[in-house]
Amino acid sequence: MSFSSLNFILRFLPVFLAVYYLTPRKWKNITLAVGSMVFYALGDLWALPVLLISILLNHILARAMARAKKRGFAAFLLVVDITMNLAVLLFYKYTGFIIANLNLAAGTEIVFPTPAMPLGISFYTFQILSYVIDVYRGRIPYERSLIDLTDYIMMFPQLTAGPVVRYEEVALDLKSRRINSSNIEEGLPAFILGLSMKALLANNLSSIWLNVGTAGYENISTILAWIGALSYTFEIYFDFAGYSLMAIGLGRMLGFRIPVNFDHPYISRSVREFWERWHMTLTSWFRDYIYIPLGGNRKGRIRTVINLLIVWTVTGLWHGASWNFVLWGLYYFCFIFIERLFLSKLLKHLPVIRWIYTMLVVVIGWLLFAIPEVDQFAVYITRLFEYHPGTDYMENLTGMAILLISGAFFSLPLFEKFVMRHRRDVMGIGILAVLFWASISALVDAAYNPFLYFRF
Repeated sequence: MSFSSLNFILRFLPVFLAVYYLTPRKWKNITLAVGSMVFYALGDLWALPVLLISILLNHILARAMARAKKRGFAAFLLVVDITMNLAVLLFYKYTGFIIANLNLAAGTEIVFPTPAMPLGISFYTFQILSYVIDVYRGRIPYERSLIDLTDYIMMFPQLTAGPVVRYEEVALDLKSRRINSSNIEEGLPAFILGLSMKALLANNLSSIWLNVGTAGYENISTILAWIGALSYTFEIYFDFAGYSLMAIGLGRMLGFRIPVNFDHPYISRSVREFWERWHMTLTSWFRDYIYIPLGGNRKGRIRTVINLLIVWTVTGLWHGASWNFVLWGLYYFCFIFIERLFLSKLLKHLPVIRWIYTMLVVVIGWLLFAIPEVDQFAVYITRLFEYHPGTDYMENLTGMAILLISGAFFSLPLFEKFVMRHRRDVMGIGILAVLFWASISALVDAAYNPFLYFRF
């Protein structure tokens, strides 16, 4: 069930909040656990047992790890736990990819029915891994309460598409949190802003990209190719940043402070800065649990390059089980490596050029992300950089121009900061009310509404 669905906004959320706020404090975590199970079951009922069994097994292993008297045995349990979680992820997400490539390489015809991927498995697997690794490291105590651990992993605001929350970020709130009307006052504006980003911008921008695909990449003009590329660039930002903002708002309504996941990445002046602003919780996860344990940049230049290559290859694979995602990860590795090598110094005093370069890299990168077939991606690139005349962009040019200009403006910090600063004022309340009802009206007629990151 999507946060931007009418069923969620008008049925599930008000009913759950009413029950949650009326529940005595000592039972709220149980209410949250049950509500999150219902939420997940409404979206993917058959995957619910997989998630619940995973929580139970990780609870048992983390407890045994924390109580282990010998460090070696604790390390063994950690390896067992990590292997178990990655095996489940591998089975559901990568079995088809592995078998298809094995058939291609060996000339075999192995047939294996691809299992349906549980909703949010990439996100909750990384949360579980961060928890057990931090327990092993002694950074956090193991969670004695199975209900509280369930809430940490299954809390519905961040379950299906992040942010990737660390246990230490919500540990205090799990045990003792303030829950009153001020939570609604703080969380509702963020939720409405995120909803409007999804319903009013992402959904409408998606129609441009879908129309470009329908026309066929080999048939479009250069101008329409650039319009399509920019539309997808803004669509994926408002789609995912909108979801994350809704998750933060929902978390606040429940008394939790879910970490910020986006910091207006399209104002970045380097590819490295872009990844410090985009999907920040995932970027920091890869840094803390893969890059730094591999040695980071502490073991010489060659080792640093190898570590970066590993991290970006895994980053690409995490996003999807196909070669375009692997290439997408390697694409970003190349630019981050080049920036470290010389480009950042070369462009240090040219801020405008740095921004143009960064956005060009990002726009091309999103095309590689969006187009699964590598040969079709190559066709699209030729339409961008070899001039192909045509008037196909003239159809609904005004509408497309308004959407792209809106995308550029609302990707800046100005509007969001203004609304959040004035959320208690008459003007701010009025803006939020208009955005909410405009979003609801748009969702009533929406033909396209799923979140892009739900498939990861």
